[in-house]
Amino acid sequence: MLKNFLKVAFRNFRKNKGFSFINITGLAIGMASAILILLWIYNEVSYENFHVNKDRIYEAWNQAEFSGKTHSWNTTPMPLGAAMQRDFPEVEHVSRVNWANNFLFSVGDKRLMESGNIVDSSFLQLFTFPLLQGDASRALIEPFSIVITQSLAKSLFGDEDALGKTVRIDNKDVFKVTGILKELPINSRFSFKWLIPWSYLRYREWDNSSWSSNSTRTYVMLKPAAKLASIAPKMKVIKERYDSSAKHWEMFLYPLSRWRLYSHFEGTVEDGGRIEFVRLFGIVAGFILLIACINFMNLSTARSEKRAKEVGIRKVVGARRQSLIGQFMGESVLLALMAGILAVGIVQLSLGGFNQLTQKHLVVEYGNGWFWLTWLGFILLTGVLAGSYPAFFLSGFKPVTVLKGTFKKAHALVAPRKVLVVIQFSFAIILIICTLIVKQQINHAQDREVGYNKANLIYHKLTGDIGKNYELVKNELLSSGVAVSVCKTNSPLTQINSDSWGFEWEGRPADDKTDFMMVSEDQSLIATTGLQLVAGRDFDLKAYPTDSTGMILNEAAVKAMHFTHPIGQIIRYGDIPYRVVGVVKDFVMHSPYSPISPMIIQGAKSNWFDVINIRFSDKNTTAKNLALAEGIFKKYNPQYPFEYSFVDEEYSHKFDEEKRTGALAAVFAGLTIFISCLGLFGLATYMAENRIKEIGVRKVLGASVSGLVGLLSADFLKLVMISFLVAVPIAWWAMHKWLEGYTYRVTIQWWVFVGTGILSAGIALLTVSYQAVRAAMANPVRSLRSE
Repeated sequence: MLKNFLKVAFRNFRKNKGFSFINITGLAIGMASAILILLWIYNEVSYENFHVNKDRIYEAWNQAEFSGKTHSWNTTPMPLGAAMQRDFPEVEHVSRVNWANNFLFSVGDKRLMESGNIVDSSFLQLFTFPLLQGDASRALIEPFSIVITQSLAKSLFGDEDALGKTVRIDNKDVFKVTGILKELPINSRFSFKWLIPWSYLRYREWDNSSWSSNSTRTYVMLKPAAKLASIAPKMKVIKERYDSSAKHWEMFLYPLSRWRLYSHFEGTVEDGGRIEFVRLFGIVAGFILLIACINFMNLSTARSEKRAKEVGIRKVVGARRQSLIGQFMGESVLLALMAGILAVGIVQLSLGGFNQLTQKHLVVEYGNGWFWLTWLGFILLTGVLAGSYPAFFLSGFKPVTVLKGTFKKAHALVAPRKVLVVIQFSFAIILIICTLIVKQQINHAQDREVGYNKANLIYHKLTGDIGKNYELVKNELLSSGVAVSVCKTNSPLTQINSDSWGFEWEGRPADDKTDFMMVSEDQSLIATTGLQLVAGRDFDLKAYPTDSTGMILNEAAVKAMHFTHPIGQIIRYGDIPYRVVGVVKDFVMHSPYSPISPMIIQGAKSNWFDVINIRFSDKNTTAKNLALAEGIFKKYNPQYPFEYSFVDEEYSHKFDEEKRTGALAAVFAGLTIFISCLGLFGLATYMAENRIKEIGVRKVLGASVSGLVGLLSADFLKLVMISFLVAVPIAWWAMHKWLEGYTYRVTIQWWVFVGTGILSAGIALLTVSYQAVRAAMANPVRSLRSE
């Protein structure tokens, strides 16, 4: 029985090579696309799932109202961890994690800059990052202990056993290696090469005991019997308990399972996050696979006349409908198996490009039995999905009607196929429209006036001795002709590292909680960056020594403070009174899609500097400027590498997420169009064959080639136009909702829809025109010879 089934199936495949090729190719591309998307989805939903105690791990969050809006964020005061461990008996472990730091590691002649975290000693007990060597419970107890990853150990010590060895950090302190970590999983928010204990933060006097400074992340693991509900009320008021000025300020614990996909808040309520992309990608994967299956359904039912007599004879000799359904479903699953094998090859060939596009490191675990079980289930699902309609359709033929020759021609059974073609092209048109609007939004933000000159502007972290030798470095950069202006700030021009709400000024409302972005500079920031001065001047410590307590506002800050004449106003922050000496035009430091926040620029009294900004001279080539600058940096900071960043390149990275979304939409749209056109080409081929005698009669009666081409193409163009009408409102709604997430956004233009309609019609016409022209130009004598 099985042998006969396989013989019939392969005979049908060989007899209809063209249609088999279209079906297998379409299904393989659809399956490969779905597999790649499912790999991405699996990676997203599996974030942090490897931690043994994942159900008991939480992150501390703040929730408070500023600028008339409730905000939720996950940086907390440094004292919070110790307070929770002391006050909450439900807590088993607490660990603070400081922002990733770049330290210089020295072992002999080897020097490496690597990033890592400063954490509490319980970090490796709270999170499951396996140690290849060392004891997780004791590895970070000693003040100058360090845990490093396997790759960093290899880089520093080669093939030697690194455990127990020493390494010097920042040319200052010597640490003993107390643990070697297995390389971190790719599905984790953590990305570090080393861990050192929190006691080092206190040793370097970087610790901050203030409850008003939110500068670290705090993680907690509850005891096995503890309930979140019992700790939540105490957590809610802990900030106000230790900081009496924090009225109406709440804190809460956020579970690990929500970190990756749901941690976007609108006010006090979770409002989406990456889960929206996961759902969208899941829908796209389903539709691409469905479109491939639709090709199979359409071509199978279109060829129904050629299988009708086979069905009739089988029923006459006693075949039941169930056995016929099994025969056709079996053929479908067999064809899906062939497509599945081809799909695995396509996935392997395209995985590198897909990883580059999504900025991930996805792999197919061929050695995992679960992968192959899932793959077989996926093939079975695809085969059943693709073959179900044709199987029930073909098995339902009545043998008397079929064998008497009164069976309806295939082209008369058009209604189901029309619906399926409309579904195919509707989805393709939706993706094309979305791709165009995403591209428009990116261009709109890129064209936004940033408020400063990005060209020839670089920055370098104040590593090693650069801070100590800053004036020497600055003077030599200027005197050598490398730079035309130099300044130092607390952050690069493309990011905000600090904000605060504790400012006092004349006329400030008592209940004001405006949050101000904070930048610190020494002098010459305007000259170096090209900020546009609206009023007053830049800091100049040589001419005005009191500028160390000067302040520059942006236009948004002037508006927030309701100043009519801001120059000369006194703004107090803590114990320091700052005098406003200048106002600059609003400029973009954060997201180019968001409104510009109020910002204050403090003078040198703040004594908080992390970056040196350099405006290169345009009299030299960039390569020459970089070479000369490297020599100067090496002269005054010989132990550290010259690691710079161009501001224009850093700014362009702000669009990476949207560019990836647009690129993925374009790829999916292209694949959808290609698969749809494969099916359309197959349908056009069969329809042309089925109407060959009709075409012959029309030619004999005087029909022109162009008229016949129009006749054969019209039905398909009508379906594409119906698809367009279905797709437009759906695409408009989806893009309108997506754009609502951006304050600075493009207006959806009518020409996007018109252009997409013309493009879709053109693609469909090109797809069917070859077969239409070929059929119209055929010699009618051949087609009418049997009449």
